[in-house]
Amino acid sequence: MRSPGFVKFLAVPLLAGILLAPMPAAAGDHDKGAPDAVRRAVEAGEIKSLADILASLRGKLPGEVAGVEIEREHGRWIYEFRLVDDKGRLYEAHVDARSGEIERIKEK
Repeated sequence: MRSPGFVKFLAVPLLAGILLAPMPAAAGDHDKGAPDAVRRAVEAGEIKSLADILASLRGKLPGEVAGVEIEREHGRWIYEFRLVDDKGRLYEAHVDARSGEIERIKEK
């Protein structure tokens, strides 16, 4: 019979290996952009950086940017901007991260 110390000796590295093992990303059509994946896409020239997108959108949006997310939808990267105009109205703008083209703006 093995001693309890031996079992703990084996259990700790095994448990650590399971908990720390990389988990595969969900392969859905609608994924939040993981920072590393977004960074790699910008560095590879697949998408424009947030700074470049913001510079190209200056004056084209119906308010000030209050928040931003980047998501992968149907295989494409999309920046989602939350906007507030000077009257307090809320908008959401979807911008193609590759081209910088505004795809839609809707009031919330």
